[in-house]
Amino acid sequence: MPDLLKPFSRLLNTAREVMYGMASHDMSRHALRTRASMEHLFILITMGDLLGVPILPPYYSLRLLPYVVPQISTWKRRMLRERDITDALG
Repeated sequence: MPDLLKPFSRLLNTAREVMYGMASHDMSRHALRTRASMEHLFILITMGDLLGVPILPPYYSLRLLPYVVPQISTWKRRMLRERDITDALG
């Protein structure tokens, strides 16, 4: 009898994993987008003078510079690129 239930058990387990993936995929993408936007906002606040937005005194920006250097080039590209309505949809 256990051999007859094994395929059904495997099918049920697969269906459970698919439903879990469908339910959590959108949440994980949203969390990654939120994290990226928070990182870009942090860099804008600390290194805004690179784009002409003086927010914090340069002393704090210089203290944080070693942590931000690897992300500056991609951040500048993202902040200065043109956006349209389709960017908000994706």
